[in-house]
Amino acid sequence: MATVAKDHLSGHPGHLDAAQESALAQFRQELLAEGLIPADHAELTARIKYDRFDDATLLRFLRARKFDLPKAKQMWAANEKWRKEFGADDIAANGYDYHEGADVNKYYPQFYHKTDKEGRPIYIEQLGKLDYNKLYALTTQERQLRHLVDQYERFFRDRLPACSKTSGHLVETSCTILDLHNAGVSTFYKVKDYVSAASAIGQNNYVSYSPDSADSSSPLLTSLHPETMGHMFIVNAPYLFSTVWSFVKPWLDEATVRKIHILGKGFKTELQQYIDPANLPSDLGGSCKCAGGCSLSDAGPWNEVAQA
Repeated sequence: MATVAKDHLSGHPGHLDAAQESALAQFRQELLAEGLIPADHAELTARIKYDRFDDATLLRFLRARKFDLPKAKQMWAANEKWRKEFGADDIAANGYDYHEGADVNKYYPQFYHKTDKEGRPIYIEQLGKLDYNKLYALTTQERQLRHLVDQYERFFRDRLPACSKTSGHLVETSCTILDLHNAGVSTFYKVKDYVSAASAIGQNNYVSYSPDSADSSSPLLTSLHPETMGHMFIVNAPYLFSTVWSFVKPWLDEATVRKIHILGKGFKTELQQYIDPANLPSDLGGSCKCAGGCSLSDAGPWNEVAQA
């Protein structure tokens, strides 16, 4: 008997079965009835310039709780409470003045740069360049987190729609490169508080990753955002990291494991199977050398000036 291939996009827009369609409709109806989606949400949508109450957003919360409506609703309610207290909608509407960003970039580069071969925005983090003392002489963890929220808002408002338009298909995920060149155990320890706080925001309020499915106390797991992660490449990974991964891997579901690639120093060949060299910064094995540096260019279809 022929085996029916599993739809790995099940639960995403355009890939809903009858039960999922029904759950989505009921989820929206209950959120509206309980005021968890404001009746005048069109006004908010106009103010922040994207619809954060669309089907794609609701489905991320449903998938995170395996379409368990009470759990998804509880998660949504907590998200709305957080957005009000943190001022996320104000940041979405007005942006955030992270004036120290160019200097911070020297000591902890975190940036979006162009797209992979499937049209996803590429997010790059170079942890090995971290200089903790110089970083926190320039900024604070609170300002870092507000900048992070600004970037998440831009991701959903600007980057994903632009990538979808350019590629000609719906893009819901990013391609992440975590560069561990020169990063030791002490590097992870120094930023653990920031990573923990940043991951909590990402997991609970943007990517809707369910910690129920894994031991979320693991430092590695707190950096995983499966609902918006297309692929994640951990390059220049030391041997110890690969050993840790072998213990962490069994905690993750098959779909997440499939997205993560642990690579050592010889990462160039595999990375270029997924990303065109012209879209990779030269220090990551590519040929791109943006004027002023790739980490500050914000080059991509969401930025026509930089892309040109």
